[in-house]
Amino acid sequence: METRPLGDIGHDSSVLTFGTIALDFLDQNDADRMVEDVLDAGVNHFDVAPTYGDAELKLAPKLAEHRDEVFLGCKTQERTYYGAWGELQRSLDRLGTDSIDLYQFHAVTRYDELDTITGDYHPEMSQGEHDPGALQAFVDAKEEGLIDHIGLTSHGDPSLIRTAIKRIPELESVMFPFNYTLDSKAGPEYDYRSVLDLAQERGLGTLCIKGFAKQPWPEDLPEDERPYATWYEPYDEKEDLVDCLRYALSQGMTSIPSAGDPQLVPAILDAATAYEPLDGDEEARLLETGRTNESPVPDP
Repeated sequence: METRPLGDIGHDSSVLTFGTIALDFLDQNDADRMVEDVLDAGVNHFDVAPTYGDAELKLAPKLAEHRDEVFLGCKTQERTYYGAWGELQRSLDRLGTDSIDLYQFHAVTRYDELDTITGDYHPEMSQGEHDPGALQAFVDAKEEGLIDHIGLTSHGDPSLIRTAIKRIPELESVMFPFNYTLDSKAGPEYDYRSVLDLAQERGLGTLCIKGFAKQPWPEDLPEDERPYATWYEPYDEKEDLVDCLRYALSQGMTSIPSAGDPQLVPAILDAATAYEPLDGDEEARLLETGRTNESPVPDP
């Protein structure tokens, strides 16, 4: 599988990142087999989070066997110093590892969250109320060798993500939505292209969420009747998965996390293994299709 430099981090990531939330839906034996299959296909970048059910615990056995082969990304939705520090310690314990390669502020969608992360002091706070923020916890963890690199993930407004990149010089990667549906639409709420441009200008690695997203689930479809355990309705035909992967990678994204349902992982692995860039006519075809699709990105 092709690899690409993850920004200026010094690591070459496979063009597909394994979204390990898929492990949460499997028993341990099946989870072990999936990890081996993913590694055999050439994937070297794994993404996990404490909010992904038991994914950390189910990844741990094979992670211990293959730690040197895996660039491990983990995340926290804690925004305060001690919240982030505590959750990092818990993830290290559940994953059975001494360090995490890329630790990320997870799902940042609001400016007040960004203020808390960066420890911005507000005059109405007393000195005792002030928290240094999750960023300082990340910096301290990096100095102690508990994490190696700092990143951010968001499905929020593109302007918020650009602001975060500018306000957090310690960032080394950013994970954000990108697909041909979003890229085909006019309006600032769809302008993730500007995030990609800024991230590349700053030397950040770029990770593509919603890469295989088709549209939001129909409102009249109960959650227990959905055919896939994903937050959005995914593409599931082989040709469509190939198109999704080829479009995002052809625009310069570093890597695309696989969709969260384990049923989709084998076909996505095949698509990534056979990746070839789009030509101009193929790109135009997908953009035309995207203009009629509904955005799969939820409102912030």
